[in-house]
Amino acid sequence: MTTASSMFSEAPQVKVSNVRPLEKDLYKMMWDRPEYRITAPGEHIAHEFLKQARPPKGASVLDLGCGTGRGSLNLAFFGGLDVTMVDFADNCLDEDIRPMLETQKHALRFVEADLSQPLPVKAAYGFCTDVMEHIRPHHVDKVLDNCLSSCQHVFFQIATEDDVMGRLVGHKLHLSVHPYEWWLKKFIDRDCIIHWSKEEKGYCLFYVTAWMSGQDVVDRGAINTNEETIKANVEHNIKQGYLQIEPHPTNDQEVMIVGGGPSVKEHLETIRQKRADGVKLITINGAYKWCLDNGITPSAMVMVDARPFNARFTQPVVDHCKYFIASQCDPTTFEGLPKDRTYIWHTSAELLNDILAKQYRTWYPVPGGSTVLLRAIPLFRTLGFKQFHLFGCDSCLDNEIHHAYEQIENDGQISIPVNVGGKIFNCNPWMISQAQEFIDLIRMLGDEIELNIYGGLLRHILETGASNADIKEN
Repeated sequence: MTTASSMFSEAPQVKVSNVRPLEKDLYKMMWDRPEYRITAPGEHIAHEFLKQARPPKGASVLDLGCGTGRGSLNLAFFGGLDVTMVDFADNCLDEDIRPMLETQKHALRFVEADLSQPLPVKAAYGFCTDVMEHIRPHHVDKVLDNCLSSCQHVFFQIATEDDVMGRLVGHKLHLSVHPYEWWLKKFIDRDCIIHWSKEEKGYCLFYVTAWMSGQDVVDRGAINTNEETIKANVEHNIKQGYLQIEPHPTNDQEVMIVGGGPSVKEHLETIRQKRADGVKLITINGAYKWCLDNGITPSAMVMVDARPFNARFTQPVVDHCKYFIASQCDPTTFEGLPKDRTYIWHTSAELLNDILAKQYRTWYPVPGGSTVLLRAIPLFRTLGFKQFHLFGCDSCLDNEIHHAYEQIENDGQISIPVNVGGKIFNCNPWMISQAQEFIDLIRMLGDEIELNIYGGLLRHILETGASNADIKEN
C-alpha cells in the first residue's frame, strides 16, 4: 500500500524559503502537488462522525476546511446529508469531485471562505478534520469560535504531531501542534458541551457544541414590562366596563391569524382570497394596519404587550372589527375603541389573581407563551375556533429583515443562528423564545387545534416535529 510518507520520499523537495507566502497561496501550491491528495483524513473518519453525531437524513453539514472533498462525498453518500464544503483554496477539490457541484448540487456545494473570518454559511453540523493543526497560533481562537458559531455540533479531528508534507514546498504545515489536553481546555474554556472525545496516536477527536438550547433562552428571558406596571394597568383597565371573553362551543369555522413576519407579503393574494371566501381574519399587533393598508378589513385584532408604544397598533378603528385587548396592556391602548366591540381578556399570570378577584366573580385566564401569537391561538380556541391558518408568523429573519413593514422598536437586535430539526434559521432573541414556546404550545394544544402555517421557522417546526430550538449565543 502506498502511503503519504512513502510517496513523499519519492517526491522532489525544495529548499526552505525564509519568506513564508500567505497561507492561502501556500495551500494552493500544496493542492497543485498530487502527492498532497493521497491521504484525505475526512474520507477515513467520516464513518466516526456519522456514528457519533447520528445526523438525520438531509441535515445540513459544513465540511470546514474540506480539502479534496472526499470526506464530504462520504457524508453525502453514506449519511444522506446536505453538505457545503468550505475552503479558502479554490483548487483543493479533486478533479472527480468538482463536476459533482453540478451533477449532485442538491447535496454538494462549495464555498470559498477563510475560517479565520466569520463564515457566510451556517449548518446544523460541522465536520472539521485535519484543519486546526494547520492554523497559525494567533488565529486558533478565532477559527475555533467561527466553527463553533457556524454549526451547532462540530466534529473535530486534530493532529497532535508534526507534518511531513510541508517539505514539498519548503514550509512547515502543522503550526499548532498540541496534545489532547491542550485542545480539551480550549473547548472547556468556551463552555462547550463535549458529547464525546478520544485520544489516539498522532491525533485527537472531539464532538462538541457551544450552543445553548431554546429552553435556556426562555428561562433566561425577562418580561419587557415590570410587574408593578402590569398590575397597575390591569387594576385600571378592568374597571372601565369592557366585556370579558367567555368560552364558546367548538365550531367548524376556519380562521386566519396574520402576523407581521417578512413572509406575509408572499401570501397577500391568498389572504385576500380566503377573506373573500368568508374566512375570519385575526390580526396581531402591526399586522392590523398592514392589512388595512392592503385593503383587507380584519375580523379581529389582538394585543397583549404592555408597553405604551403598542397603543398605535389599534389605530385606526374600523367598522366590523372586534378588538381583543389584554387587561395588562397600557390604558392608552384602549382609547377610542368601541366598548360594544372591545373584549378584555387576562393572561394566566398568577400575580393578577388577587386583582381580578376584586372585580370579577368569574374570569377565564388565557394560557400560552410570551408573545401575542402564542396567546392568540389559545384565546381563539377558548372562543370555539379550532382550524387555524397562520400567515406572517415566521419567528425568523429574512436576510436580517424582521417585519414586512417598518417597526423601529425591533431594529438593531442581534441576529442569532438557530438549529431546528437540522436546518439553520437566523433569529432575534424574542423569535427564539417564541419558537421554543410554540413547541410547548403544540404539546399542550396539539389535539385541540388544526394548524396550517405558511412560511418561516414555525412552519418548519410543524413539518419536522422538532422538539427543541438550539442556538449559538454570540
